[in-house]
Amino acid sequence: MPETKTAPAPQQHKAKKKSEFMRVMRQLSKNKLAMIGIAVLIIEILLAALAPWIAPYEYDKMDIPNAFATPSAEHLFGTDDMGRDIFSRVLYGGRYSISTGILAVLISTVLGICVGSVAGYFGGQVDNIIMRLLDIIQAIPGMLLMIVIASVLGPGFINTVIALSVGSIPASARMLRAQMLKERENEYIEASQSINCSKFRIIFSHLLPNCMSPMIVSSTMGVAQTITTAAGLSFIGLGVQPPTPEWGAMLSAARQFMRQAPHLIIFPGLAIALTVLVLNFVGDGLRDALDPKLKN
Repeated sequence: MPETKTAPAPQQHKAKKKSEFMRVMRQLSKNKLAMIGIAVLIIEILLAALAPWIAPYEYDKMDIPNAFATPSAEHLFGTDDMGRDIFSRVLYGGRYSISTGILAVLISTVLGICVGSVAGYFGGQVDNIIMRLLDIIQAIPGMLLMIVIASVLGPGFINTVIALSVGSIPASARMLRAQMLKERENEYIEASQSINCSKFRIIFSHLLPNCMSPMIVSSTMGVAQTITTAAGLSFIGLGVQPPTPEWGAMLSAARQFMRQAPHLIIFPGLAIALTVLVLNFVGDGLRDALDPKLKN
């Protein structure tokens, strides 16, 4: 009787990952709000990336005689107190605000994964030491910790990213640790250990791929929260500084003109609100698409 051939294990693994990805994408495509959020987010990123070619004016070009001009065909969003075009500044500001949120979450998630993986897999005394250190960090209110770090490092784009990243590491580490503690009890981990797989391979090849769903959702939501926090730091003078057109810095510079020229506040505020809203739509959609209960 001829022997039945089976696909090699790596091919089976790749096919399984591909089918899982396609399932998630199919489930995500059924969520209209999530698809709208993805479309709007892509448009925002493209507008920010292409700002030098799309913006009708340089973001720092001053026109004092035309200060506080209301929205018109010449200046779609009007001008600020120095006659700078607000539409151009909002486009350029997207580069700083969106990239700040993405970079800060990326750094905190990567560091949180490293810390949480070690704590969750090894457990025992290692886990206890790491968790106590995270307790110390989390004993300080998150916003206060970010303000302290930003004050020590000084204002600026890179320093703002660092301040936002450090404050978010404990939450990412704790989430992954909880997933690791649950996942490491499964039989496939015992099987990997029985054939002398290295700890590094067990963590990064077996455990992490099965623990990433909550991290992906949390990171997506975290970008929205980080953009808001970055705007808050800039608003109180600890984030990106003028004349750099970051949305929070624009709000801070315009607050003294709220009654005289409300459009200075409205358009940067709407940019922040819209970005946070669509990121929440995408996060909700990913959470539903990655929910194991919806696989069937």
